[in-house]
Amino acid sequence: MTPAQKAKAAADARKVVARNKKARHDYHIDETFEAGISLMGTEVKALRMGRASLVDGWVEIDRGEAWLHGVHIPEYAQGSWTNHGPRRKRKLLLHKQEIEKLAVKTREKGHTIVPLELYFTGGRAKVEIALARGKKEWDKRQTLREKQDEREAQRAMSLRRHL
Repeated sequence: MTPAQKAKAAADARKVVARNKKARHDYHIDETFEAGISLMGTEVKALRMGRASLVDGWVEIDRGEAWLHGVHIPEYAQGSWTNHGPRRKRKLLLHKQEIEKLAVKTREKGHTIVPLELYFTGGRAKVEIALARGKKEWDKRQTLREKQDEREAQRAMSLRRHL
């Protein structure tokens, strides 16, 4: 692999800025989409520093446009009067068919759109959003129990290999 190819591969690699672990705990993920995100210059600089929070985020479809609400991107320290609002709503860049599909699905009871991951790929900021259904409390407990059982099984297999 030539140095130029290595540089291109490194630039195209996915550099994750923030993950929403709570979303996978609180929701059944039905379908995921990758969306571009319209940002100001200071927001991009703050994201490149690796600071953001998706925990309280959600997506709303309004007049044929997708908007990301509740995502916290802190103000850029070296920014001046051009700095952005940390929790302002941001426009998502999706195809019209994807927006229509999401709009139809979110009208159904119990469905919502949540952000899962915020990352850079090829120098552009992207957000992975998911069409999700809310979990009931017993679903969350059952998921935790299954994960714990799987961990215990892996631990037992690991111990058995070492004997």
